[in-house]
Amino acid sequence: MRILLTGGAGFVGSHIADALVARGHEVRLLDALLPAAHAGPPPWLPDAAELIHADLREASVADGAVEGVDAVCHQAAMVGLGTDFGDVADYVGHNDLGTAQLLRALAARGFSGPVVLASSMVVYGEGRYACAEHGLVAPGPRAIADLEAGRFDPPCPACGRALTPQPVPEDAPLDPRNVYAATKLHQEHLLSAFAREHDGIRPVALRYHNVYGPRMPRDTPYAGVASIFRSSLEAGAPPRVFEDGAQLRDFVHVGDVARANVLALEGDATARGAFNIASGTPRSVGDMARALAAAIPGGPEPVVTGAYRRGDVRHVFAAPARAREVLGFTAATGLEEGMAEFARAVLRPTRSSSTT
Repeated sequence: MRILLTGGAGFVGSHIADALVARGHEVRLLDALLPAAHAGPPPWLPDAAELIHADLREASVADGAVEGVDAVCHQAAMVGLGTDFGDVADYVGHNDLGTAQLLRALAARGFSGPVVLASSMVVYGEGRYACAEHGLVAPGPRAIADLEAGRFDPPCPACGRALTPQPVPEDAPLDPRNVYAATKLHQEHLLSAFAREHDGIRPVALRYHNVYGPRMPRDTPYAGVASIFRSSLEAGAPPRVFEDGAQLRDFVHVGDVARANVLALEGDATARGAFNIASGTPRSVGDMARALAAAIPGGPEPVVTGAYRRGDVRHVFAAPARAREVLGFTAATGLEEGMAEFARAVLRPTRSSSTT
């Protein structure tokens, strides 16, 4: 297949590019190379792939990029929580307008085929919880007074009792709780609308959980928590873990995520809709920080700060059954193995980190 891979120079995108080229596909990479995530074109992009340095938000760029392609893998996006709400226009522009321009261009070309979107577990908001008395419940946003007092776990909204976190399936209610999450859900909605209005479109939304691995950007507020922790350790400082460090996530290696994308692109007609892309083994943020510190000789022990961010959620981890049954995807890399590799892996410098 001839595949357009947006965000193809990025952390996840570059690994997908490697995997697609290895499978014999013809790959066209499109990337804006934003300074917050890049110091320039990375050296590891496969020679066999075409690289277009351009901004997907521009109509003419989208029109040219989709010409002659058989499939689309849409990874281009601003990620993470950013710095503050002042980032809102950039998130909406890159994530939602960029997606709209891509889909408009595909519609104009009469495209038919798979469109695989990089979505995120953040669309769920808080994860899934069970109360011993009331069964499955949906707690609201955590109260600031509770967070200030160190009460980080949300209580049952009906009786106030402690809740037990559960794996989140794809059909769980969606409740985005920050700007990034809102843009990812809007991307999913735009793709669904496109598929409903155009025959022959196979829409796939891969809801990544906490992805880590080689080529993560370093020294940027838009990086994932694993990269932030590693930057601290390299500077001789302990990772600073928010809340009490017991918040549960699903950490999935970027190599597994790349393989999931290949499976989705090459899948049959049943490979459509949303899929959790995760390890299936929840671990705490504290576990991850300790595993990374242990893998770096002389790495200081993490420090649990008790600090919090209002946009964060407490527990969210995946039910991975649908990806296994429909895509044939099962994660292969465990946390300790992955962190041992990540401790030595090359990270991608950003323009800011490369000049400091």
